[in-house]
Amino acid sequence: MTGERVWTSVGASSRPPGPTAREPMSAVGIAAEVTAGRITAREVVREALARIAEADTAIRAFSTVWPARALEYAAAVDRAVRDGARLPLAGVPLGVKATQRLSAPSVARLVAAGCVPVGATAVPGPGTPWQTWGTTDRGRTRNPLRADLSPGGSSAGSAAAVAAGMVPLATGSDGAGSVRIPAAWCAVLGLKPTGGLLPVPGSPAGRPRRSVPGPLARTAADAAACFAALTGTRAPAPGPPERPLRTAWSATLGCADTREPVAATARAFLDGLARAGAVAPQSAAVRLPDAADCWRVLRARRPPGTAAGTEDGAESGTVADPGAAASADRTGAELAAELDRVFGAVELLATPTTPNPPHGHSGPGGDMSVALTWAFNITGHPALSLPAGRTGAGEPVGLQLVAAHGREADLLAVAAAAETVPRSQPQPRSRPR
Repeated sequence: MTGERVWTSVGASSRPPGPTAREPMSAVGIAAEVTAGRITAREVVREALARIAEADTAIRAFSTVWPARALEYAAAVDRAVRDGARLPLAGVPLGVKATQRLSAPSVARLVAAGCVPVGATAVPGPGTPWQTWGTTDRGRTRNPLRADLSPGGSSAGSAAAVAAGMVPLATGSDGAGSVRIPAAWCAVLGLKPTGGLLPVPGSPAGRPRRSVPGPLARTAADAAACFAALTGTRAPAPGPPERPLRTAWSATLGCADTREPVAATARAFLDGLARAGAVAPQSAAVRLPDAADCWRVLRARRPPGTAAGTEDGAESGTVADPGAAASADRTGAELAAELDRVFGAVELLATPTTPNPPHGHSGPGGDMSVALTWAFNITGHPALSLPAGRTGAGEPVGLQLVAAHGREADLLAVAAAAETVPRSQPQPRSRPR
């Protein structure tokens, strides 16, 4: 069996173009083949390592690659399969966000499900007040769709590695949009689960909600399989919703300065989902209070021993004074009350994932890329970014879907339907921005 065959199975039609002509197999496809004995985990991992060596010189998605360790993990998977183990993600190459350890509960659960960690994916460097980028000792992480654009962050390398087809799955963590923003800008799926659903190292009891681990994937089935492994469930692969889900649309949430081309691209894709029977857009005014000060106060309440600067956001906070803390608590209560009202009337809330298109490698300037994402880290609502297409200037746009607590299945069902919906794909510009 050659590595070429491992990676020539066709996946979802929504997959963005990678740097090579070969189409990588999906995570669920790899697991099925390894479990059936038609390929081995070692073959899959060797090919993944070859793809990384081929593509990552230009993209810089990985800060470190672990070839020897990965092949040892793969050999252990092959032994377990021969012994009759049923591993739901057997032999699936996994990129691991550099801020996460292999011993972290979320990563350990994926390894226990059969994933093979192949390397650490790039995150922002220290000393920056903004986190929508990634860096390695070879330079900044590039967006596989347009090298002049940032891939987003802080799970920058994870999104770039998945988008480029180096790995089918990668881990992320989302404290203000760190999974959803790079998913949007790299045109992959990024899921932020319900706050508190998954364990987070260092989070004391009662405060697990703001930053949560979440997967980046190319297909809804892969995202669902990863989520099931993270939660210890055996959820079936998602299919389209049985009926259109009532969905409120808001381009701004009443507080963001959303660019018209971004809003138009996201809304056009939502309309495509409606034509496909996945959603039923409803007229519903949504006005959330500005979450900025509240989020910063919550970040300043970081658990002891948690390093600053490892998540996306505006700046590292200090312990808030009592007045700021009280104001943050009021804002949190207002956010929760407004979202309770919204989800009393609809099943999903749809927005652009970011108010602005991807910025260049010099930084975002005055753009607040987290303006449409961080409120849901405060309230703990699950949220998913779907590739929505591109603006007329060729900039990737994500559609964010938010659901009531514990309703990840609704998000993944719409993601499955989205794989049949056309996206705007203008021709690349002849010159970079």
